[in-house]
Order: sequence, then structure tokens, then C-alpha cells
Amino acid sequence: MNPIDQLLTRIAQQHLRIDTLETRKSDGLDFHDVAVWGVREALEAAFNAGVEQGKKQALQQARKATKSESSNG
Repeated sequence: MNPIDQLLTRIAQQHLRIDTLETRKSDGLDFHDVAVWGVREALEAAFNAGVEQGKKQALQQARKATKSESSNG
């Protein structure tokens, strides 16, 4: 399972009480009744995870640019 799938599964488990996001070909297992506040919490968790990932990537790019500038100058 790739890191994004792992993150989304963890969010579904924590906020929606859904064990897996894998299709199991059973209505009883693949469809869930969830409260709107749970959906909101899950969406917020996914958004916040994306923001954090964006910050990490921006920091990595800034470090690369700083390294490149210092080696050229």
C-alpha cells in the first residue's frame, strides 16, 4: 500500500470508523452510514495532511536551492 493509501485508510479508520478503503464487493462491507461531523473531521484531517506535506516539500526545495546557491557562489 502506498503512503497516500495508508494515510487515507488511517483517516477513514479514525474519523469514519471504516476499517478499509479496499473494495470488498459486498454492499454490507462497501457502503457505510457516517455522520456529517465525521465526514467533516476526515476532510479536515486529509486537508491538514496535505498542508503538512506541502510544507515539507517546500522546505526540501528551499534547502536544495540554498545548497545549489552556496556551491555556485
